[in-house]
Amino acid sequence: MSLLWPILKKAIFNFKKTAVIDDQREWSYGKLLGGALFAAQFIEKMTRRKNVGILLPTCGATPVAILGCWLTRKAAVPFNFLLSPDELEYIIKDSDIDLLITVDQMLDYVGGEKVIPKGVKLMKLNKMKFKGIPKLRLPPRLKDDELAVLLYTSGTSGKPKGVMLTHGNLQSNVTDCINHAGLTEWDIFISVLPQFHSFGLTACTLIPLSLGTKVIYTARFMPTKILELFRKHKPGIFMAVPSMYGALMSIKSAKPEDFSSMTLAISGGEPLSDAIYESFKERFNIGILEGYGLTETSPALNWSTQKNNRKHSVGKKLPRVKQYIVDEHNNVLGPNEEGELLVSGPNVMKGYYKLPEMSAEVMTELTLPDGSKDSVFRTGDICKIDEDGYLFITGRKKEMIIVGGENIFPREIEEVLNFADGVMASAVIGKLDDIRGEVPIAFVEMVEGAEFDEKTLRAHCRDNLAQYKVPREIRLIDELPRNPTGKIMRRKLEV
Repeated sequence: MSLLWPILKKAIFNFKKTAVIDDQREWSYGKLLGGALFAAQFIEKMTRRKNVGILLPTCGATPVAILGCWLTRKAAVPFNFLLSPDELEYIIKDSDIDLLITVDQMLDYVGGEKVIPKGVKLMKLNKMKFKGIPKLRLPPRLKDDELAVLLYTSGTSGKPKGVMLTHGNLQSNVTDCINHAGLTEWDIFISVLPQFHSFGLTACTLIPLSLGTKVIYTARFMPTKILELFRKHKPGIFMAVPSMYGALMSIKSAKPEDFSSMTLAISGGEPLSDAIYESFKERFNIGILEGYGLTETSPALNWSTQKNNRKHSVGKKLPRVKQYIVDEHNNVLGPNEEGELLVSGPNVMKGYYKLPEMSAEVMTELTLPDGSKDSVFRTGDICKIDEDGYLFITGRKKEMIIVGGENIFPREIEEVLNFADGVMASAVIGKLDDIRGEVPIAFVEMVEGAEFDEKTLRAHCRDNLAQYKVPREIRLIDELPRNPTGKIMRRKLEV
């Protein structure tokens, strides 16, 4: 089943209700529906290909474009506008599109029309005339296995790879998230997450539209802007990465009553440090709840709720998700035993676009203790599940640092550094060492005005970590590299 019919029904029954408020305008459900129908007309005239590109900021125009694609039985390909021109050119070519839905301001942002490969037509929404009544059409009955979106994510080789998410993937994940978290049409969402990211697409776009509720968008994360939107619109659900919660605490004028409407503060994308959790709780009396997912899983797998949460856990799994912890020989482990997390469920991707070998590397068959088999996806995350079903993430398999035969995950050291006075955020990577194999190297971003003292920070680490986990070096960095959602990208750091 596709989300297309349920969203269109919500739009018809809530025709005059506000669906989206973004930086430019307010969209009723009727305007979204009309815009999608107009977009579908132009898409049909301009391309015969199965995939259609989208290059738009976080705003109401993005769901209009996506719904327009689905109305014409085409897959939407939202592009990351923060990529370099060479990377953007690569994924546009790789996605096999010949039509790009965009606006002039977005083209200017990425470097102009010269960045777009030859042969790709531009459908500029700011130049289209959406007047009168659009041509009505019977929406297609999209099958579960039909491609809905193609989302590009970083590849191990440095080349982005396209994650194929079907209509069945998205519908199951949206439905399970709503049921798991008890979301309703009365919940108001606020989002700054880019819609080319699975978190911003599913959790902050498709879920609110499927509920028939309101979502507030702002294209750039500015703490004072978020505060202003909370004061004005009183949203209840805020989904962000940990660094955004940290930034909100930098606003001196912010008071607990400013965020009193926030019923669900969800953190994802990277581990939530104790420092941010405790500080936010103490200042605003709001407990941040962690969630977990991957682009390849549409994305949500686990979600902490007000009733079911545990410190340092990303929560219990969604209803139809199956999770297994395995050792290096793919033997299924028991409660509280650490190993790689393997998952299955209707939300797991179809595969990587035009990359069958890479798809086969991560999609495998697992033999269960009772002898039955399950087709699973390898997450690459080292985790454990306690006896009550709460998932705890230790670190990434590929990010593990091995010091003299001892395994260290960056998160262990980062948690300690983030508690040190004056440290805003930190990241730890491994450096080859002739004697110990690898040694940890830390990078810290300091709070504005705070003094960096490596000796003091190393002493703090020695007081709170085993000796072999103490970073060999701690380096000051003006700004840690982050992806568009604010997640720290350790692979961008060099030693």
